[in-house]
Amino acid sequence: MQRYTTWHGLPSSEELPCSDDTPVDNELQNLVPNLLASALAIAWADRMDWFFGVDMGIYFDPEKPPLVPDGFLSLGVERFVDPEGRLSYVLWEEDGVVPIFVLEVVSKTYGGEYERKKIDYADLGILYYVIYAPGRRRRKRPPLEVFKLTDGRYEVQTGEPFWMPEIGLAIAREEGLYQGWQREWLFWYDEAGNKLRTAEEIALQERRRAERLEAKLRELGVDPTKL
Repeated sequence: MQRYTTWHGLPSSEELPCSDDTPVDNELQNLVPNLLASALAIAWADRMDWFFGVDMGIYFDPEKPPLVPDGFLSLGVERFVDPEGRLSYVLWEEDGVVPIFVLEVVSKTYGGEYERKKIDYADLGILYYVIYAPGRRRRKRPPLEVFKLTDGRYEVQTGEPFWMPEIGLAIAREEGLYQGWQREWLFWYDEAGNKLRTAEEIALQERRRAERLEAKLRELGVDPTKL
């Protein structure tokens, strides 16, 4: 991997397109990575050494177009760079830190997720490459595939949730609630196997706890509205 030690003569993120202008053809391509990003924002609220990008260009060579995964995670970088946020992820503005994790959500039409993109991400040195093919787009391939870079090539991993020690999290599919939609999603899990919940799931749990408490008080003859 080429490391850029100076910005001299290289275009800045303000001069580069933020993406490749290719529209997603299914809303899950944005919703799935946004769920993962929002769960990290809750679980890692006190950490400032990570960034999760969604549909954002990764610039690795000023003379080549960016790679634009549906989602990616970088560790060891500033979480917030300025009030406007990142326009794109430019390696020579990130001290050469390559994302450690990329995600592709297979849409209604395949976009090289199993061929060309595997080569591109391996060449860049991204440690984990995850492909999620939800619902009817599963066809003959597994719905979730995790690849780990070994000696310059991706090797498929087994087990779900799949633990990624370099990230300190696992990833797997599970039924859950996000933006009012109850369905199968991708979730993070901690080392003990606990799912990192979305804000909606946390709020729902708190509401149900309050309802149980209210019902218990009424059983005891106490009007909770008068407490």
